[in-house]
Amino acid sequence: MNADGTEAARLPDWDETTTLLQWTAGQGFAEGEHHRPDGYEEEIYHAMLVGLRDYVNRNRFPGVVLGLSGGIDSALSAAVAVDALGAERVWCVMLPSRFTSQDSLEDAAGCAAMLGTRHDTVSIEPAVGAMAAMMAPLFAGRAHDVAEENAQSRLRMVTLMGLSNTFGHMLLTTGNKSEMSVGYATIYGDMAGGYNVLKDAYKTTVFRLSRWRNMARPRLGLGPDGPVMPERVIAKPPTAELRDNQRDDDSLPPYDVLDPILHALVEAEASVADIVARGFDAATVARIERLLYIAEYKRRQAPPGVKIGPRNFGRDRRYPISNAFRTSQP
Repeated sequence: MNADGTEAARLPDWDETTTLLQWTAGQGFAEGEHHRPDGYEEEIYHAMLVGLRDYVNRNRFPGVVLGLSGGIDSALSAAVAVDALGAERVWCVMLPSRFTSQDSLEDAAGCAAMLGTRHDTVSIEPAVGAMAAMMAPLFAGRAHDVAEENAQSRLRMVTLMGLSNTFGHMLLTTGNKSEMSVGYATIYGDMAGGYNVLKDAYKTTVFRLSRWRNMARPRLGLGPDGPVMPERVIAKPPTAELRDNQRDDDSLPPYDVLDPILHALVEAEASVADIVARGFDAATVARIERLLYIAEYKRRQAPPGVKIGPRNFGRDRRYPISNAFRTSQP
């Protein structure tokens, strides 16, 4: 910038570059290069891309491996990985159970084909059956519950970590900030890995970035032009597929309601009363605040990821795991 506030030069965002400017006493700088700044979606996407690329390359991993479920989180994570590293360094693995729908199988295969990555399918059903048989004497007389659901996620982790240990690829986790905020992630399951591209991205941001990437190619990306995931991946209701007919909104508010509440609680440190005054349901806000508090222990054990917002989990938001207070009243 010149002393009078005029822009003499602007270098490209997220791209290491040098330039030489001519300065004249009393006149300031002569005009230099002027690169347009990235738009909102491209800036966030480039932050994820550069963060992952540097982490993988500087730690000398040959590539990454991730579970490609047919859902939007893993699809966007795979797209960022391909744009960061190239398709030949990204290994996508579908790990179906008996609850995995045909749509998910097709969408995962379609996503891998559009990105040009390696795609393998490894059923976890034999391991699920073996685990059920092992635990049957202890679980006798009890109904199927979250323990069996979490076992599926942890068996997927065991499979992916086996591939990572054998072939050297870093395991990429695919959870988003909305899920981590309220604890809808399995510790030692889908949380296990070396790096999380979506660590600081709320679910609504994931949708926004996915729509953008299907219409545009990032300037620094190594991936293909054109769409990188089937449109159905973006359009269908999110689900973990750990039980029959499961949907995220069975137990959580819709993400266009949940994410503004979380943003107010996390980024703005607003109280329940403040958020209710903005028009949100009091019982819903109080419940989300409680979920945010009790999931802190999980977030302490989550892998690192790039910071894209004003307050990420970890360095920016310090909150005790153990405490004797709750403020869940409007």
